[in-house]
Amino acid sequence: MERINPVIEEKWKEILWKEFQSPYFSELKEFLVEEKKQFTIFPPGNLMFNAFQHTPFDHVKAVVLGQDPYHGSGQAHGLCFSVPPGIPKPPSLVNIFKELHADLGIPVPEHGNLEKWADQGVLLLNATLSVRTGQAGSHQNRGWETFTNRVIEQISAHKSGVVFLLWGRYAQAKESLIDDQKHLILKAAHPSPFSAYNGFFGCQHFSKTNEYLEQHGINGIDWTL
Repeated sequence: MERINPVIEEKWKEILWKEFQSPYFSELKEFLVEEKKQFTIFPPGNLMFNAFQHTPFDHVKAVVLGQDPYHGSGQAHGLCFSVPPGIPKPPSLVNIFKELHADLGIPVPEHGNLEKWADQGVLLLNATLSVRTGQAGSHQNRGWETFTNRVIEQISAHKSGVVFLLWGRYAQAKESLIDDQKHLILKAAHPSPFSAYNGFFGCQHFSKTNEYLEQHGINGIDWTL
């Protein structure tokens, strides 16, 4: 079996090395190679592990769980809910910023690039790290979920005092992977326009995250962008 040696932050590589060498990951890599022959895949290959590059394992303070990368041209850059500068803000991100403003009074940003959050320790993790252009969910059940579940388990096992923000039923299904005796789990509806009014608006997760971190002697997140 070919050794897989991805470009990823060193501590993450150490923590996840067994995953990269496992049969399911080899199958996932083969699947992606074949997909790229026929389709445009998002995000670009060099950005699939972008969340890990921006948020080294030792720096993780909070985890936001998404489902799929955006599947429109230029949107996905490896951080869940985030888009690069110059790309219009998707509806869920618009609602995230509305709640941020209501919670902390932070002005709604002009752009949708969340790298500043990631660089401060917010792991912006999608369950699936790639997608076929224009086809939401097209890379689900190919191995990514096994990998990202392991990421969550490793954070839960090896760290303490991390805030997990689980927005929507898909993210909340991951709750069993997290030790709630060591970490804070915050749950709310998904910020999508279809569900934001069912409990995302008013959840105050941004202030609650900082309150918990500061109670544990950890600097809070500057949510301003």
